[in-house]
Amino acid sequence: MEKPWKISRGPIAATELDVEKANAINTLLIRPVGVLPAKAGDPILPFAVGLFNELRPLLKPDAGVTTLRRATAAYVHCRRYYFASAQPDSMRHGLDGDPIEPLSAEDRLVAQKRFLSLKQNAGKAEAAEEAAPVPPPVLTKSEQNRAALLGKRNAAR
Repeated sequence: MEKPWKISRGPIAATELDVEKANAINTLLIRPVGVLPAKAGDPILPFAVGLFNELRPLLKPDAGVTTLRRATAAYVHCRRYYFASAQPDSMRHGLDGDPIEPLSAEDRLVAQKRFLSLKQNAGKAEAAEEAAPVPPPVLTKSEQNRAALLGKRNAAR
């Protein structure tokens, strides 16, 4: 996988989780920004380079820069953001959601690799959850004795 994808999947729609992450960013700001999805189904727009530096002046006085950085990282390091960034026709967007420039082939390839890695890891986690056996309940000594006595009693009938 050394070449970026050539077939576009079109705009990548935000899910409820993406909107929650976007809202976490917007609640830290004095005004919402257009580059973030407002509702499920809105397109996920890759950020322009340096967009975080444009977000910082919009930070509410009682909000911390570290909190904003973490909220932004949670948004941009998810599968759908990488998937949107990996598309052949993906564009970088400014604060208001206006397209600024196309993503470079190198940036799209990095996004593609991260998307596939996250997708693969999610598949492994789901398989591990399905394959994990449910351990038997742990019984106390008195519960074990009671079960043994009841078993003998039922066998005698």
